[in-house]
Amino acid sequence: MNVRKGLSLFVGFAVSGVFVWMIFRTLPFGEFLATLKSARISWAGLAVGFFVLGYVCRIWRWRLMLVQFNPGLSWGRCSVPFMASIAANNVLPFRAGDILRGVAFGNWLGIPTARVLATLLVERLLDLLSLIIALAVALALFGAGETDVQALLGWSAGAFALIAATIAFALLFPGLFQPPLLILIRLLPGRDGGLSEKIEAQVTRVFQTLSSLAHRARMATLIFWSLLAWFFEACVFYAAARALPDIAAPIAAWIAMPVGTMSTMLPSTPGYIGTFHYFVMQATEALGNAEVAAAAFAFLVHLLLFIPATLWGGICFVYWVFTRQSGPGSIGKATTL
Repeated sequence: MNVRKGLSLFVGFAVSGVFVWMIFRTLPFGEFLATLKSARISWAGLAVGFFVLGYVCRIWRWRLMLVQFNPGLSWGRCSVPFMASIAANNVLPFRAGDILRGVAFGNWLGIPTARVLATLLVERLLDLLSLIIALAVALALFGAGETDVQALLGWSAGAFALIAATIAFALLFPGLFQPPLLILIRLLPGRDGGLSEKIEAQVTRVFQTLSSLAHRARMATLIFWSLLAWFFEACVFYAAARALPDIAAPIAAWIAMPVGTMSTMLPSTPGYIGTFHYFVMQATEALGNAEVAAAAFAFLVHLLLFIPATLWGGICFVYWVFTRQSGPGSIGKATTL
């Protein structure tokens, strides 16, 4: 491990440690455990069901992108790298699962790496767009008091609208971003060794893929599946809130979902320990829930997201290890642009 990666790992664990300390510094631990143990199994099971539905939608969305380049791909074939990457992100640092899905499954999918990477970029933009929409809608419908909501929306509505518009513009017109990026690449050192030419070729393939996905009808379909996937994710949070008798205002879950998910962009440990819990807890308290109940909710919903994803993804990874030589067809047979 080089110094830069070591420093990043240290910062992530340090940030997580700070947030864990902020959660438990005044929290009565015995009362927290008792509240967590009071969770009703029926609602927790329903949360797992919503979790599965959400990831079914996510995998289907990814398949809709991939079949542009290999029409024979099935949902099951796509589910293996998708869930394996989620499990890897949960247990390995540096978002290793994203790297794994982007570079290790080309033969398995029968699609060149550059095209797979492009679909991951579109996926991230779609997720961010969906979360911004979810947060804006939740604040408007379930805000913590009229005055608080008005103040928050007054400061943030413009920023939300600008970010959402920028993401939508990038999804619909990716070709406009290619020329300036290529200019920057051509300024890179090492041109004599062909480094910039190799990078430029890969970037060109990525933008070709992005352009093929930017068709308005196709993008509208992808946005629909994104919003549906995140709706089911919010349902996981709501079911987890209903599972705890001490949560007085379970509607807080609809705000906690986008807030907690966006917090995973902060440096932290694998599995987003501390950062996720703190921001979910704060969002839950903001709507009138007690501190102990909010903390128990944050940890319960994390378990309901972490355990099924890691088990499902771990099984997919083991399956891939033993069957990865049986690709759906060579990359050369996949559809090209």
